[in-house]
Amino acid sequence: RMETDCNPMELPNNKGFEEDSDYRDFEGTDVKDMRLEAEAVVNDVLFAVSNMFVSKTLPCAEDVAYINVETRERNRYCLELTEAGLRVVAYDFDQTDDRLQTPYHETVYSLLDSLSPAYREVFGNALLQRLEALKKDSQS
Repeated sequence: RMETDCNPMELPNNKGFEEDSDYRDFEGTDVKDMRLEAEAVVNDVLFAVSNMFVSKTLPCAEDVAYINVETRERNRYCLELTEAGLRVVAYDFDQTDDRLQTPYHETVYSLLDSLSPAYREVFGNALLQRLEALKKDSQS
């Protein structure tokens, strides 16, 4: 994957390009990106939950991916990942419930923080351990 120094916030609004169907699935680049984003989310917090993986049943599209998560309290959720953030779309793996009107969270951290006290504890402890390690490094 090529890295660029371009900040997407500095680009003019290029909505017209995305909506032009000739370009939408150009080599599947957009589709791959949301799935990669979902994989990164999973890798980031997997240590603090019982189970978490990108759904293979629900379709990934250029603007959406689904992530299944089981908290340490054994509660199961299906999360939707879009440009707007993450939100719970069902209370089981590989499901979506259109009647659910759950709020979007900007980060997976705040979403899991709201769902799982055990996640909060494990994540907080990991953070403390990292800070302690940094402190030791800076003292040596």
